[in-house]
Amino acid sequence: MPIPLSPKAVLLFDIDGVIRDVGGSYRRAIVETVHHYSGTRPSPDSIDALKSEGCWNNDWEASLELLRRSGESELPSFEALVGVFNSFYFGGDPEGDPGSWRGFIGSEPLLVEASFFADLSSAGVAWGFVSGAEPPSARFVLETRLGLSNPPLIAMGDAPDKPDPTGFLRLAGELASPSVPVAYLGDTVADVITVQRARQQQPQQRFISLAVAPPHLQQPEAEERRSSYEQQLLEAGADRVISHTTAVLEALEQVLG
Repeated sequence: MPIPLSPKAVLLFDIDGVIRDVGGSYRRAIVETVHHYSGTRPSPDSIDALKSEGCWNNDWEASLELLRRSGESELPSFEALVGVFNSFYFGGDPEGDPGSWRGFIGSEPLLVEASFFADLSSAGVAWGFVSGAEPPSARFVLETRLGLSNPPLIAMGDAPDKPDPTGFLRLAGELASPSVPVAYLGDTVADVITVQRARQQQPQQRFISLAVAPPHLQQPEAEERRSSYEQQLLEAGADRVISHTTAVLEALEQVLG
């Protein structure tokens, strides 16, 4: 599925909550990491509230902040916390053979299929990924599970964490000229703010913020919480909130007119 060389638009994706459901993996690793150190498990609502602040995109830092807010008198070192977190999430060496991983990463439902990206290419839309996930995790879902060949990717460590737009702008520049509109689909306030800051740095280019509520808010019993979450995304500056990732091409075409 070759990416168009002269696209009519560029569509960049977050991965967690957009391409894969991490409710039972990354979010579960946050919960279990906090429990490991404090003996208590933060609720999904408390994690959503933290994420809505727009500055806790990194789940290691989010875990540490939840511990801090819980009133823990002695916080672990960041390095120790990362080790505990990764033991839950990967269940093996993150740089090792994915076949040996026994952690929560093995239980991540995919939210799209490979054909989804072929459809984007056929529509003249270039695509790529800007994610805070560790590179082994990002490559695992994109290459091993979805079968994408060398997909354009900015992952953790490739650029400053979102909402800093450096990685977003870099990948957008690699995929198209400044005259081409660039959209970003994410599921957090930080993702929306990333686009806002990109506009500030490059006002001559059109940037579009598309957003979707994460899968754990897509359940019927979470309708009220989902509505509140979507309102937060809009208040942060999202141009459009969509129902599911697979609806993004239609939404992009509507925004572009």
